[in-house]
Amino acid sequence: MSWAGPEDIYLSTSLASYLDKKLLVLLRDGRKLLGILRSFDQFANAVIEGACERVIVGDLYCDIPLGLYVIRGENVVLIGELELEKEELPPHMTRVSEAEIKRAQKVERDATDLKGTMRKRMEFLDMD
Repeated sequence: MSWAGPEDIYLSTSLASYLDKKLLVLLRDGRKLLGILRSFDQFANAVIEGACERVIVGDLYCDIPLGLYVIRGENVVLIGELELEKEELPPHMTRVSEAEIKRAQKVERDATDLKGTMRKRMEFLDMD
């Protein structure tokens, strides 16, 4: 049995190349986290320093600070590197406070719930 040497770590599908870089992590529940990858293990559990959750509703967004964050690997859908000096969002996006984004989320959630309720009430008209 042969063991991989330190030079082989970059040949595998590893998070090692992302260490100490700013990342965007998409989770299974749809949350988007940004921060610096500080550590990971063989299960893709990751430690993110300076983490914040980016919440986007329409053309509004807010970065909610989380601090040091541990992410269980099974919850990770996607990891991507972000450029530190490049703006990540299109210019038409507007940064708002945490309270404003929570209100916008509630309005969006209520609209979605109403749409689902109306669809259920109208099912009897479906004549397939």
